[in-house]
Amino acid sequence: MFEFFISLSPAMQALIATLFTWGMTALGAALVFTKKTMSQKLLDGMLGFAGGVMIAASFWSLLAPAIDMAESDAMPAWVAAASGFLTGAFFLWGINKLIPHLHPNTSMSDAEGLNPSKRKRSTLLILAITLHNIPEGLAIGVSFGAVAGGFDSTSLAAAVTLALGIGIQNFPEGTAVSMPLRREGMSRRRSFMYGQFSGMVEPISAVVGVLAVTIMEPLLPFALSFAAGAMIFVVAEEVIPGSHENGHKDLASLSLIVGFTIMMMLDVALG
Repeated sequence: MFEFFISLSPAMQALIATLFTWGMTALGAALVFTKKTMSQKLLDGMLGFAGGVMIAASFWSLLAPAIDMAESDAMPAWVAAASGFLTGAFFLWGINKLIPHLHPNTSMSDAEGLNPSKRKRSTLLILAITLHNIPEGLAIGVSFGAVAGGFDSTSLAAAVTLALGIGIQNFPEGTAVSMPLRREGMSRRRSFMYGQFSGMVEPISAVVGVLAVTIMEPLLPFALSFAAGAMIFVVAEEVIPGSHENGHKDLASLSLIVGFTIMMMLDVALG
């Protein structure tokens, strides 16, 4: 099976990897069929864990390879990494200001973007998670694109590990969408469908990412750093605050440490 995967094009590899991450989102959303509510303490712990995975993936799977690739360029290695990281973060900040969305467990008065009051609460919740899945799919795409480039600092195992880590942290994201929708009276089936739908953007953004870096290979260090900056923005803007706002700060913080450690171990051992 793995030999078949290796024989595929980078775009197909990225697509398959993100179909897995989408499936993990759907699996998390499927919890809505077993219960109407879930312990907020457990959800906060899961969100903290997801944040740790994203932080570790941003460095070991994206920033570190970007710096290694840039060392062969004439300019200092940190230039591409720093400029890409900042651009990714500010790009997602700008998107957040434009697209109306609402983070889970917040009131409509906290909705962000342009004219959020004109949208249903359910639509805003879905848009929030969908919006923040874009950098995750992009990260997987540029990682597989880097493998295609034949750089020493990248490997297929590292790209697969990144997809595995993102898939793990997508599980609580699916739950974070479907459960609030169910609590608001939506049917289990519709809550699940909307919850898993938020992960659909990952395969799309992954294919865009891998094709972009394949065509513009010199921009690969910048692209990897861009994805890292976007992911860290998501962690800082949504994941950590969301996991702390219900009073479970210690649990969320320790879960973040555990998630970071597990992703670091996976990346170092398998990458």
